[in-house]
Amino acid sequence: MLEGLRRTLRLALARGPGSWYPAPYGPCAGAWPHRLLSLPAARSVPPPLSAAPRPRSLPMASPLRSAAALARQECSNGCSAECTGEGGSKEVVGTFKAKDLIVTPATILKEKPDPNNLVFGTVFTDHMLTVEWSSEFGWEKPHIKPLQNLSLHPGSSALHYAVELFEGLKAFRGVDNKIRLFRPNLNMDRMYRSAVRATLPVFDKEELLECIQQLVKLDKEWVPYSTSASLYIRPTFIGTEPSLGVKKPTKALLFVLLSPVGPYFSSGTFNPVSLWANPKYVRAWKGGTGDCKMGGNYGSSLFAQCEAVDNGCQQVLWLYGEDHQITEVGTMNLFLYWINEDGEEELATPPLDGIILPGVTRQCILDLAHQWTIHIPTMENGPKLASRILSKLTDIQYGREESDWTIVLS
Repeated sequence: MLEGLRRTLRLALARGPGSWYPAPYGPCAGAWPHRLLSLPAARSVPPPLSAAPRPRSLPMASPLRSAAALARQECSNGCSAECTGEGGSKEVVGTFKAKDLIVTPATILKEKPDPNNLVFGTVFTDHMLTVEWSSEFGWEKPHIKPLQNLSLHPGSSALHYAVELFEGLKAFRGVDNKIRLFRPNLNMDRMYRSAVRATLPVFDKEELLECIQQLVKLDKEWVPYSTSASLYIRPTFIGTEPSLGVKKPTKALLFVLLSPVGPYFSSGTFNPVSLWANPKYVRAWKGGTGDCKMGGNYGSSLFAQCEAVDNGCQQVLWLYGEDHQITEVGTMNLFLYWINEDGEEELATPPLDGIILPGVTRQCILDLAHQWTIHIPTMENGPKLASRILSKLTDIQYGREESDWTIVLS
């Protein structure tokens, strides 16, 4: 298993200590640690592994001395404006402005749910944000309005050809009762790249973020009064071209929903998640859209996810290539920590080579690992360091520690 990754790491190691080199996957390859990935050969269907969810938790892994080499990585494999060819949407000029925001408050407000009994993504707040776009008129004014159903032409391109993308970020109510967004700029950057890849119109990321902040402020009472729950923010962007032609849409709709949530998995925040790996299924491929957050990536994964559940596992561990390279899990990125054949401790995460979604939690772990000087734990006490990372992130999210990773709304 992972022979291709072994070759990658051998190449980096052969070039000498003291520096790292991108894995040879092309212009957007990420970096691996110096040491060689060393895992036993896999059966066709490996036994369940464990990881932790992307939404709030962190991978069960431990930063080590070479983690500093895992610097911030930007994927440009068909998913950034700079790499866009004729199929992209860079020609769109102008954007909507937060100063033009129209607010229509709801006249009837719903009862707030118990933060201890939240089921992910099933309860929605009183309001939503919508912004319409057309190639003829450009962006219309953004509008915050009562939550309501959408009216779409049945030939809309999102319904037929999955011209669609989304994001997921959170607002937290801190111990000081202030509401904070956690690293939302990373989500805006990723959403912009996804829009270009989907041939949807580009927008000003700061203006969208300001509109989202105004939406959260309006529904601020929906941010749970709890340090084990949060308000999930779901920006979504769809093509509404009323045509069955396979083409770049001339109409689009950007909207944002809010939903109070607890832990993504019922097992809790820090409990391991069982993983099912079967090489006959592939989540993403080189030149595809695996590094963009598009609904089609998730819809096509449902069959394998059902198989995982049927076999007693919670999520799919996606493999890639003839050598079954580990990529990511259905709702999370993955870090691996182990003792190699030389008795050395290693930490690795797959590089952003075009098939990996650049997760915010992934980036946070890399950033923290880069900042700390750290005693390398043994396999027995490794979870203590993972717990330290989780504590650091939640301290920032819930205001126990001030950080430039958050935007304070109130």
